[in-house]
Amino acid sequence: MIKQPPYLKKGDKIAIVCPAKKLPKPIDKGIEILQSWGLEVVLGKTITGSHHQFSGTDELRKQDIQQFLNDSSIKAIIAARGGYGTIRIIDDLDFTAFNTNPKWLVGFSDITILLSHVFAQFETQSIHGQMPYTFEESTPEALESLRKALFGENDTYTYQSDFASRDGDTEGILIGGNLTLLLAVEGSVSEMNFDDKILFIEDVGEHEYSIDRMIRTLKRKGKLAKLKGLVVGAFNEVGEESIYFGQTPEEVIWEQVATYNYPVCFGFPSGHIADNRAMVLGKSVSLSITKNNVTFKYI
Repeated sequence: MIKQPPYLKKGDKIAIVCPAKKLPKPIDKGIEILQSWGLEVVLGKTITGSHHQFSGTDELRKQDIQQFLNDSSIKAIIAARGGYGTIRIIDDLDFTAFNTNPKWLVGFSDITILLSHVFAQFETQSIHGQMPYTFEESTPEALESLRKALFGENDTYTYQSDFASRDGDTEGILIGGNLTLLLAVEGSVSEMNFDDKILFIEDVGEHEYSIDRMIRTLKRKGKLAKLKGLVVGAFNEVGEESIYFGQTPEEVIWEQVATYNYPVCFGFPSGHIADNRAMVLGKSVSLSITKNNVTFKYI
């Protein structure tokens, strides 16, 4: 049975932590926006922490998030940013209190490790969405989608894909996140079950060959065969090759799923982009695609 943490209400207390890379600038604007939603914001020590490229030592980062996992007065934990480092502490975190009293975990990119873990181990919903570090560059629509996700207001996303999609209608549980991090947890206790799910993937700064290798790896492991649908978000800032690879990220992905029959859409407004719409992982969604017109709805 999938657990849904209680939706937020005005007056609730939430925490911001840095489980991975340190912040290069203040997140005052992000804090102000969260406060404008009627939330009381508590900051972890890692917000101002620094240890090499990280927001503190592994021990400090672990302790910082652990205190908020244990604190029943905290109704959501939002990662200030991603970067790299969550995988260094995930196995040392104790989710006993979290599993008894689930709360929303929010973030994207490197935070995929955390989101994948709580679904794989505890079947608990979480939110792949904007983080305070990205709030200033965010579109209003992306921020509003995060607010709606946190406060339990179902949302619908519609857009027209520039890359040929595969038409169809489907419903299922949404899983996924950053492609690189999904591969990083393969074979571990943080690995999600892909069968009969609608998979969402995105990535940034990868070469085409790397995307090709990762999507082929998922296919070889049988991860793509039993999906109910595939939602491909932004694959941006693709690394330049000295010799052209010959396929775009979209072409690479399409080649590996072309033989299946489930709906597939590209260019979904989510990922390392300003219009990074919130994706509630573990929630039931419907996906409808007709002639590149995409409608994604929470059920």
